[in-house]
Amino acid sequence: MCATERRGVTVRTGNQASAGELLELVRSGRATTRGALQRATGLSRATVGQRLDRLFRAGWLREGAGGPVGSPLGGRPSITLEFDDEHAVVLAADLDTRHGRAAVLTLTGEILAEHAGPLVVDDGPEAVLGELGRWFAELVAKSGRSADAVCGIGLAVPGPVDSETGRVVQPPIMPGWDGYDIRGRLGRAFAEHAGAGAARVPVLVDNDANLMAYGEQRAGYPDCSAFALVKVSTGIGAGMVVGGSVYRGVDGGAGDIGHIRVGADALCRCGSYGCLAAVASGGAVARRLAESGVPAASGSDVRELLAAGHPEATALAREAGRQVGDVLATVVTLLNPGVLMIAGDLAGTPFLTGVRELLYQRALPRSTAHLDVVTSRLGERAGLVGAGALVVEHLYAPERAEERLAALGV
Repeated sequence: MCATERRGVTVRTGNQASAGELLELVRSGRATTRGALQRATGLSRATVGQRLDRLFRAGWLREGAGGPVGSPLGGRPSITLEFDDEHAVVLAADLDTRHGRAAVLTLTGEILAEHAGPLVVDDGPEAVLGELGRWFAELVAKSGRSADAVCGIGLAVPGPVDSETGRVVQPPIMPGWDGYDIRGRLGRAFAEHAGAGAARVPVLVDNDANLMAYGEQRAGYPDCSAFALVKVSTGIGAGMVVGGSVYRGVDGGAGDIGHIRVGADALCRCGSYGCLAAVASGGAVARRLAESGVPAASGSDVRELLAAGHPEATALAREAGRQVGDVLATVVTLLNPGVLMIAGDLAGTPFLTGVRELLYQRALPRSTAHLDVVTSRLGERAGLVGAGALVVEHLYAPERAEERLAALGV
């Protein structure tokens, strides 16, 4: 027996390949006919048929809309197989410090219904997650789907997350959230507001920069084996996708570059002095603007000023970009990414110019020779797309798919 991988998922070949692993081969596009599945796995025609039958009965597979395709060796044409993305939907939400965004997505990431509005993390998890549950119920109704079509929920939050438990760990800008049972509360909130037919569904939680990176990499740079995204909003965080999977470190702390010390004496919200976020985040720029008499309280306020061409905001954003670029020179040297994406409230021309100035000055030419420094393609939807993809990859990964098929009785 041998094995192949896609996005960190191992698919066995040989007589042990499961129905879930056949589904993974179809979803990845590596084997999309019965004959191709036989060749990829070594399973007999009868065994492939039996395992595919389970997937058809679950509603997870369908025959391709294009119909039969000819065999390169002649003979009877083969029927193509496709993942049926219409059998369920996913809920996703992306929380920032002062607002939130939520959506209903298909299993392939198409947004069916969406809502954005004020949602202040300082109000605490009970209130915020309860409101998200209400948003979700209204969005499901708006999308025309029933509550029982929801197979999972993904949530992006602005703090470090233990991916095993789904709990945030000592989040500097999320007071009252440390160790809170986000999964349980959000699952209950959706079920309460959605009413009859809403079952408790799995909830996955991750850091917002991680999920933005995952969404952007999958949507725009699927062949990039080392992808980094830096989100600069009220705070600063980074997400990395390495080998097709989010890199989180040992306990979810990877990418927390906003708390790298840069030698300044500014007090950070984490309680330390000299953090990058204290001097170069959207929140830091807003404070400096407010001190000079310009009304600004958050990264989103700075974004509006930049869009209006405000000269002082423009100058401060460029200076913040240079400070971040200085730190990113080390990140690029360590990770050697193919793409470095700048996202968030400050991700405009002034900030990006500042980043490039210091990054290319300080990093070795070898580290930047094949580096593309870009801005977000998905914009404010990146976290939603990443959260939805996280749920789908979890639920339809081979081992989890087998568990779900058994629970469905097929």
